[in-house]
Amino acid sequence: MSVHKSSEVKKITTHQLQEMKNRGEKIAMLTAYDYSMARIIDGAGIDVILVGDSASNVMAGNETTLPITLDQMIYHASSVVKAVKRALVVVDIPFGYYQGSSGEALRSSIRIMKESGGHAVKLEGGSEVKDSVLRILSAGVPVMGHLGLTPQSIYKFGTYTVRAKEEEEANKLLEDALLLQECGCFAIVLEKIPASLAKKVSASLQIPVIGIGAGPDVDGQVLVMQDMLGITKDFKPRFLRRYADLNTVITGAVGNYVKDVKARDFPNQEEKY
Repeated sequence: MSVHKSSEVKKITTHQLQEMKNRGEKIAMLTAYDYSMARIIDGAGIDVILVGDSASNVMAGNETTLPITLDQMIYHASSVVKAVKRALVVVDIPFGYYQGSSGEALRSSIRIMKESGGHAVKLEGGSEVKDSVLRILSAGVPVMGHLGLTPQSIYKFGTYTVRAKEEEEANKLLEDALLLQECGCFAIVLEKIPASLAKKVSASLQIPVIGIGAGPDVDGQVLVMQDMLGITKDFKPRFLRRYADLNTVITGAVGNYVKDVKARDFPNQEEKY
């Protein structure tokens, strides 16, 4: 029965995301970086899986997203793609692999699509990456934009605080969002901006707008999976809702395993051959 069911699963496409926005259905998006977890969240009904450069933080332990390489992103993405039956898989182009030139952006995107099997790429920025966006789209690769707090620019901002609170930056963000839509992006992520601005952007655009710390009046939401599952403990932004406390669950399970091994209770008579 389950085999028959999985063969009937309808793949999420960029076209379906557009239809979801048109009919007012919210889009649910989460990050994933490995086969096992991607399989679970895909089976749970997630619409979009982002293979985020946040892997640099939660998988590799780096302080920022900057150190992760294109090869590492392709490794994570190919692991995720193998697990997914339904969700649209979007892959971040990491820092340093699209800013230099539109040609480099195109080469990076083609490598991601060919070597990982991902369905789309995401990159940060507005007018400053216009040429790269157009070049990638010209090759038939779908592009998701990312505005507001752009973590790859952390050293420019100097802080992870809310962006676009001032009128000038807010106006530029709206202009950039309209520009990305005009270029042909299929969706945009807005990170850590005032909810009123996010609402205005979402209403101004025909393409879906996915928020993270951008309030409820956008077309969908995205969170980092390790954060919403409570695997990470020290990250506590206002926008994060923890849907589980896996840190405590895993710590308890490992503690019990250690105790049973030390006490010679594991394995028992039934657990040996």
